Amino acid sequence: MFTAIKNYLGRVALIKQIAVGLVIGILIAVFVPSLVPVLTIFGDLFVRALKGVAPVLVFFLVMNAMAQKRAGGNANMKPIILLYLLGTFCASLVGVTLSFLFPSTLHLQVANAEIKPPSGIVEVLHNLILSVVDNPVSAILNANYIGILGWAIIMGIAFRSAGTPGTKAFLNDIAKSITSVVQWVIRCAPVGIMGLVAQSVGTSGLSALLGYIQLLGVLIASYFFVALLMNPLIVFLNIRKNPYPLVWATIRESGVYAFFTRSSAANIPVNLNLCKRLGLNPDTYTISIPLGATINMAGASITISVLALAAAHTLGIEVDLPTALLLCIVSSIGACGASGVAGGSLLLIPVACASFGIGNDIAMQVVGVGFVISVLEDACETALNSSSDVLFTATAEFAQRAKEGTLTSADLRPRHQ
Repeated sequence: MFTAIKNYLGRVALIKQIAVGLVIGILIAVFVPSLVPVLTIFGDLFVRALKGVAPVLVFFLVMNAMAQKRAGGNANMKPIILLYLLGTFCASLVGVTLSFLFPSTLHLQVANAEIKPPSGIVEVLHNLILSVVDNPVSAILNANYIGILGWAIIMGIAFRSAGTPGTKAFLNDIAKSITSVVQWVIRCAPVGIMGLVAQSVGTSGLSALLGYIQLLGVLIASYFFVALLMNPLIVFLNIRKNPYPLVWATIRESGVYAFFTRSSAANIPVNLNLCKRLGLNPDTYTISIPLGATINMAGASITISVLALAAAHTLGIEVDLPTALLLCIVSSIGACGASGVAGGSLLLIPVACASFGIGNDIAMQVVGVGFVISVLEDACETALNSSSDVLFTATAEFAQRAKEGTLTSADLRPRHQ
């Protein structure tokens, strides 16, 4: 019986199973709310499993990629990083523009949460640089992906020069084994997302969002504008082909997961699997995807800029064009410190508010507003952040293939597992 069920599920696309789980979760939350605590366990287990395996996966995949890399190997990160930075800055421009067109007023309330935001943009950069040389064990335990990447690259290079063929084969076996574990976890996504959506609908509901409809509208419109217009334009300018098959694939198979996990870090295994199905170079994506979960924060830059401008409008502060441009830069840099964790971008709002001379007390009230609307805001933001990690990684490689004349339309669609 179990074999028959397994075979049947194997024939049904995972995204369809997730859609069924999503609908079941909503129905249970609405009609049988007493079961929500039970379903929440499945959602928590799924997210914990992804978060638990992701740091180990990234460490061994990157270390193995560097150890196995041959002289003259192709892992060109420069175009991917440039796309990450361009996408983040353009997203902040979109957020600022829509905020000017549709200014929002906040009902400022003091947040109850104890939060220690960075005091300025210098501290954000300082912490980011220091995280590279964090203790490697501490980096893995605390999911510090900048530190994990740094140590994995260093140790991989050391293995490449000093390791024996047997050692390199052992590293490769470990990487393959952890990848298999990740695939097993991902197969549990329908049940996990059923629990997550039931928890969101059952506990938060939509009543808390009604007071901030316009603010949410500006935020969500910005996310959708970047995901459906800005990012496709960037992809088209690089590959000179219809970008939407690739855009829809990344939204459907990365963004949907990220929407419910609300964590770019937890979505790293999903993105690595999607890159593999797109036929991308593993030497590149095993580094670019974890890096993107830390620095490619288009959604976070939108959140920071929109909420900071909403605070300025509420307080009657006139924002001129140079200041708005400065805000875009601050939001883009600050977003890189959002660290890929749920709600991380909200902690950078006081940095942007400082651009307008807004004090920390009021800025923390804006953070409180952010937490009120985070049930939708954080989910949409993370979906944009995480899906664009795959999008830009693929775009950089496909742009090179386009120059060589080897890119086909079929390359833009992921292969079935």
